Amino acid sequence: MDNRNNASTTWAPALGRLLLSVLFLASGIGKLTAPAATIAYIASAGLPLPSVSYGVAAFVEVVGGALLLVGYRTRPVAAVLCLFTLAAAVFFHNHFADQNQLIHFLKNLAIAGGLLQVVAFGGGAWSLDARRRR
Repeated sequence: MDNRNNASTTWAPALGRLLLSVLFLASGIGKLTAPAATIAYIASAGLPLPSVSYGVAAFVEVVGGALLLVGYRTRPVAAVLCLFTLAAAVFFHNHFADQNQLIHFLKNLAIAGGLLQVVAFGGGAWSLDARRRR
């Protein structure tokens, strides 16, 4: 077996999880530091129960981002984050006449695609899931 390929299957999933989790952690922490603004933004999108939606979003982003980072229960966590990301795209980036909104929508689709890769292939060798299996 090619050693470079073997090395990349060790570090690449961990790096991918790191890069994906940073987005969710930063966004979730941002929500926690500005709850009123976040709740107002959720309300402006017409979603019901903005305060509850805020709590769910902050929880999913912070806890899901942290679990993804360390690779614990990686597949189900990535599935939840994928659904969350698709919902955010549909509810908050749906004005396609605005090129910026279209780019954000497509970015969310790309992130969802990356998360589906995690769902399919798991957290990799450098994850708590792999450690638990040993």
